[in-house]
Amino acid sequence: MRVKKNRKLKLLKIEKLLYMVVALLVLLTPVLIVFSSATLSKVNIEVERLKVQIDRQQNKNQSIMMKINELASLENIQLVAESMGLSYNNNNIKVITQ
Repeated sequence: MRVKKNRKLKLLKIEKLLYMVVALLVLLTPVLIVFSSATLSKVNIEVERLKVQIDRQQNKNQSIMMKINELASLENIQLVAESMGLSYNNNNIKVITQ
């Protein structure tokens, strides 16, 4: 009966490299997940900030359009014309048809 000698297993260089790569991936994966989440959060905050700015600008534009429509109304034009001494004379209006 032979007695087996306990031998230490020698790892090949390729096996060592593979173990190092796996260990590196296991350690870097959580870091990359946290980094990508932080970047995504930062982008989402910027998007929300831009949405607020867009809403404010749309409200300003709507207010300006209402003022334009008010100033361009026929009643307002007639009031301005009368205040400058002009009068509305229906006999001076000529209709051109084709």
